[in-house]
Amino acid sequence: MPVHDNLARVGSRFALPYARPVAGPVPSVAGVLSEQEILATGATIAGGQEASGAIGWPDGHIDAWNHVECAMALSVCGLQGPARLAYEWLRSTQRGDGSWPRRTEAGGLVTDAAGESNHAAYVAVGVWHEFLVTRDAGFVRRMWPTVRSAIGFVLGLQAPRGEIIWERTADGDPGSCALLTGCASIYQSLRCAVTLGELAGEPQPDWELAAGQLGHVVAEHPEAFADKASFSMDWYYPVLAGPVRGPDAAARLAAGWPEFVVPGLGVRCVRDQPWVTGAETCELALALDAIGDRARAVELFADVQHLRDTDGAYWTGLQFANQMRFPPERSNWTAAAIILAADALAGATGGAHLFRRAGADRAVAPPPDASACGCVT
Repeated sequence: MPVHDNLARVGSRFALPYARPVAGPVPSVAGVLSEQEILATGATIAGGQEASGAIGWPDGHIDAWNHVECAMALSVCGLQGPARLAYEWLRSTQRGDGSWPRRTEAGGLVTDAAGESNHAAYVAVGVWHEFLVTRDAGFVRRMWPTVRSAIGFVLGLQAPRGEIIWERTADGDPGSCALLTGCASIYQSLRCAVTLGELAGEPQPDWELAAGQLGHVVAEHPEAFADKASFSMDWYYPVLAGPVRGPDAAARLAAGWPEFVVPGLGVRCVRDQPWVTGAETCELALALDAIGDRARAVELFADVQHLRDTDGAYWTGLQFANQMRFPPERSNWTAAAIILAADALAGATGGAHLFRRAGADRAVAPPPDASACGCVT
């Protein structure tokens, strides 16, 4: 279905009383992308949205994390109707334990019933971002029960040391390990959830303590996590999501830069593979912007535009040894990462500084419970 037909089809579905159809400023990055080009990218995301509100992978399946990322990008583009429809999908498909299935096919068939902790947590980032963009308190009130339930699921997987186990299986059992990237993302989610709780009139001091313990473990205890160091996300995510900032953040990014950054092309997904990806490149740009390294953030953002297609969509990545698109697909989450990075660099919407502020007031030490992680015996 053409993009304009899809937008017309869902247009009548988002006349909701709490959805204000007021478009704000749209970001542009001088010399890289114009407002019109950013809007075209947003339209490709909206064009792939199901009537249910779900936004999926290129193969059609949906996971909550990427779905939320796309909803955030739609909001940046002023496509508030499709964005709100995406949040309605989250409300309607959340399970009783607060999670979402790891994999739901187009049409709603669940093919992987396990729930991932970082997937559930990220709804808090999306809801807080939507409030920053629209200042719609009614939306927060509507989504607060969803956020509260999701965070309950997440904290049910927190280990005594502070890390959060990555999944709960379809049988209800916790997974065997925690993942650094996922836990860094959850830290940002918890911070957003705490703020939403205050806004909703239901403060959650226990969430604040859980976030502090988790942030400390992410920053100071690599032994708490499964070894995924060959993936670039484990390198930059502790900076992007806030647990590592200041001189430690600059040192961390400098240490991995020669291994992961390919000049002129972007960021490798995996250290030893000749493969750069758009989402990882934009996330590193966001991390750089968050610590004040704007020049390199803009440079990376410009470098990755070789993945842009003629209609504004983005290819997922490039296998640069043989100059082939890999995988040969255009992914909504890559387009979303482009839009969110553009907004951070342009400062166009109220959500532009979401990642910059994730660790703005964080003290790495001491953790709420120094004995739990072994820092004090």
